[in-house]
Amino acid sequence: MTRYILGMAALAAMASAQWPNQPTPGVPRTADGKPNLSAPAPRAPDGKPDLSGVWRPKQASYLFYVTSDLKPEEILPWAAALYQQRADDFRKDSDGIACLPPGPKAGISGGGLPAKIVQTPGLVVILYEYQTIYRQIFTDGRKLPDDPNPTWMGYSVGHWEGDTLVVTTAGYNDRTTIDLAGHPHTESLRVTERFRRRDAGHIDLQVTLEDPKAYARAWTLPIELDLVADGDLIEYVCEDRSGPHLVGKRGDEFKIAPEVLAKYAGVYGAAGRSFVVTLEESRLMINQDGDGKIPLFAISETSFTQEGTGIEFVKDAQGAVTGLIQRLVEGDRLAVRRK
Repeated sequence: MTRYILGMAALAAMASAQWPNQPTPGVPRTADGKPNLSAPAPRAPDGKPDLSGVWRPKQASYLFYVTSDLKPEEILPWAAALYQQRADDFRKDSDGIACLPPGPKAGISGGGLPAKIVQTPGLVVILYEYQTIYRQIFTDGRKLPDDPNPTWMGYSVGHWEGDTLVVTTAGYNDRTTIDLAGHPHTESLRVTERFRRRDAGHIDLQVTLEDPKAYARAWTLPIELDLVADGDLIEYVCEDRSGPHLVGKRGDEFKIAPEVLAKYAGVYGAAGRSFVVTLEESRLMINQDGDGKIPLFAISETSFTQEGTGIEFVKDAQGAVTGLIQRLVEGDRLAVRRK
């Protein structure tokens, strides 16, 4: 999982390197020619905000885990059991490992990579760098199909409510998941996106997931999209090489008393990074840089895994928790406890 994050970051950083001297038309500029990301949002000829541009999601955690706001009982038993089975099997049968289209994950996280929005009268197109796929959002007044043939990416229609583009998508098949952690959905899933371009460089996006056959209630993810000024997409090709090597089962979780887990709850930080650890329903959750909560799976009294990334809590000679170590491929990173 950590290698995946690093790969996504590397590809995202390359988005502006393909045509380095090709400024994006219509991007507001400061006096020295740099993009003015706090300028007013550009508008289309019809007066609506123009969402066109290359955008990158800020909340990386939603790619991996989107159910942190749900209580365990709000995930229906069959869906919780399937999620657990996938986690135990290292998610070897997931759409991500198999290089299949991401389905609703595209709208939630863009696959962790940039996406280009092209806004025209009657149609908004989103081109995703992830797997070089696309979506069509029809804004010509048509309704969703009454009985759609289920597809990987669903069917999308949109309308404007003031300066907010509201998009409803349905008709997904059930062969994808809503995050890389493996949370399932059914063909009843409906996704509502609300795009509001608050200024030239930022879109506030709210994504609401509703699937009554898998989850007891709908919930909304707050997402910020940052403009990749003067950037463009690059080709992305996925090749399944990991699946055959993901064998065996994940071991049983190490049992830790709630009073011990409570000692790890707190705020940790270093070098521009912050971690908020909370104890919720006998489960530690970690939120890095405000990107959303991800559960920690215990492998010893002080060592945990964060969907593949190692987290180890550090204690002093008196047993007080003084920090945590994030174990990444490129090396360990220490964050000191702040409170």
